[in-house]
Amino acid sequence: MDIIGERWALPVMRELMLGPRRFGELKASLHGISANVLTQRLEGLEAAGVVRRVRLPPPASVQVYELTPWGCEAGPIFQAMGRWAAKSPGHDPTRPFSAVSMMLSFRTMMDPARARDLRARIGFRIGEQSFVLGIGEGGVTIGRGASDGLDLTFTGTTEALAAAAYGGVPLRDLEAKGALSIAGDRRLAERFVTLFPLPAKADAPG
Repeated sequence: MDIIGERWALPVMRELMLGPRRFGELKASLHGISANVLTQRLEGLEAAGVVRRVRLPPPASVQVYELTPWGCEAGPIFQAMGRWAAKSPGHDPTRPFSAVSMMLSFRTMMDPARARDLRARIGFRIGEQSFVLGIGEGGVTIGRGASDGLDLTFTGTTEALAAAAYGGVPLRDLEAKGALSIAGDRRLAERFVTLFPLPAKADAPG
């Protein structure tokens, strides 16, 4: 906790789990954080050896922040915390997600037993961000960017994806509202949103 216990440190690390981000991208994904606080958290994590600054090669030639190899090793910690937090009596699966949070939640909450015989490559277009999620042998891989050869692509908001995967809202209802569009294997889409059962809640305070 001496390394990552400052407020906003863990959310900053979470947003870097799927690759480098520019300062402005981080700030846009972390609702409520000020530029000054984000600068302080990045500087503190950099000093601790968790985050580093790098400059992308041309034609981008911009400075980005990324997790160091050691910082990336915190991935399983985030998954354990996510599974634990989902049992909170106050957990609300409809609260706003960042795009990275949404993708990490799929990796965290997927039930291996439900996905044990599934092999698929699924694309997600969330705002200006694109991801590819691979499912195989009960495990999940996630990468940034668009890709060819996908079995299925979801386009929409994180709120719509959460409503389908965690809230049980039928895909057809979200499509009718224009919150979500689906291209590709319809049966796979219907199955995909059933792979993420939420755990029983802990007892609420008396």
